[in-house]
Amino acid sequence: MEGYNKSLGKFGEQCAEKFLKKKKYKILNRNFLIRGGEIDLIAQKGEYLVFIEVKTRTDFKFGTPSDAVTYHKKQRMIKAAGVYLQRYGNAYARFDVIEVFVGKCGDKFKLEKINHITNAFTKEG
Repeated sequence: MEGYNKSLGKFGEQCAEKFLKKKKYKILNRNFLIRGGEIDLIAQKGEYLVFIEVKTRTDFKFGTPSDAVTYHKKQRMIKAAGVYLQRYGNAYARFDVIEVFVGKCGDKFKLEKINHITNAFTKEG
């Protein structure tokens, strides 16, 4: 059985993907994983490859979702993005964060709000 945090994260990523598709992003990859790094979603928008971290929260007990994208998480994403670009070709790249806010409706999650932070950070951190 899937744990609460895992199912919350999965729900958030599904909501983020639907949101991006409505905004005409083309989803290229989900949960791109290398040793030492992961990227939740990789999408194309125009000439940009967009590397996206999705953070899902039900409350602000530990700050905003984007507060959880630490320096070390950014470095792991940058490393994974470098590997992706080496494998699949160089392009303009951008790092975004999508904050997904959800509520509970019984034992199910309910989307309340999405905040898309474009250019959330650069390769310099």
